[in-house]
Amino acid sequence: MNTPVIETPNTAASGAFTDADTPPSAPLLELRGVSKRFVKTLDVAAKIANVFGAKQKTEVVHAVDKVDLAIRTGEVVGLVGESGCGKSTLGRMAVGLHTLTEGERFWRGADLDRLPPEKKRERQLAIQMIFQDPYASLNPRMRVLDIVGEAPVVHGIVEKGAQKDYVEDMLVRVGMDPTVLRRFPHQFSGGQRARIGIARALAVRPEFLVCDESVAALDVSIQAQVLNLFMRLREELNLTYLFISHDLGVVKHISDRVVIMYLGRVVESAPTEEVFAAPNHPYTQALLAEAPKLEVGKKTYVAIRGEIPSPLNPPTGCHFHPRCPHAMPRCKTEQPQLKEIAPLRFSACHLNDKS
Repeated sequence: MNTPVIETPNTAASGAFTDADTPPSAPLLELRGVSKRFVKTLDVAAKIANVFGAKQKTEVVHAVDKVDLAIRTGEVVGLVGESGCGKSTLGRMAVGLHTLTEGERFWRGADLDRLPPEKKRERQLAIQMIFQDPYASLNPRMRVLDIVGEAPVVHGIVEKGAQKDYVEDMLVRVGMDPTVLRRFPHQFSGGQRARIGIARALAVRPEFLVCDESVAALDVSIQAQVLNLFMRLREELNLTYLFISHDLGVVKHISDRVVIMYLGRVVESAPTEEVFAAPNHPYTQALLAEAPKLEVGKKTYVAIRGEIPSPLNPPTGCHFHPRCPHAMPRCKTEQPQLKEIAPLRFSACHLNDKS
């Protein structure tokens, strides 16, 4: 797959956190020890079957397993991993679309689940999500005016009489013709729908955006346009992003920091340049080794050994050990902890314990 050519983000202009900045007293958004398990209980038929010896059990999907994640104001954090590793679930937990099975969610140091309802609603509006599929995330029965303008009116951000002008301003901001207010989603291309989704998220004046594979369904040329739009909006509005993607080329260009997930756990986190220059975790090394590159000469691509295990029954110890070329007996029984191996670099691998 070709990587779209996009503009290099200007982190200094955007206000992103760097070593030269004074760190804020608390991250903008912080997840502490969050887990999400989806439980499928036995229905009546299964219970009756068990009476006759069927031995069916309740199924539990371990989607996210005790993840810590802190994102500072102005950062763009890229969240990367194979399909099924829990990226989208973690993003929905950050936004509040999924309840937490375990753990806590903080906004500027305040526990969101312990705030009074009015304050929680105010802070919740500051966290918005842009969904993966622009064809499915827009209500096909609503016009653009209502898709973008309904939430600002409901939440008192703008008066009903000013809705039309407000929506027109949002459309102009995302690079769309404001005369399309009366159209339905099916009358737009994929790139236009993506922009409408961005306008809808921006309409409630958020500070933090979770972008869940927001360009994956678009053509490469359209991807570049939308990614450039994300970076321009970051500079204009001082936005903070959690950018979920499986495209390493996109993540390399857009992110300040990269977080690698595998089967519900974070296995590595580091500044983008350092991850791509010298990945530490064997899973990160395998991902980067097999990423397509524009290089002269032949290269033999070898997929990561085996398949990602089922979250219904994840491996003991290190989840990656059945596929890891460096696995030791210890890896099968002991879970490696995510720890700092260098300034601002974290990895969860027993190989780091060797002297």
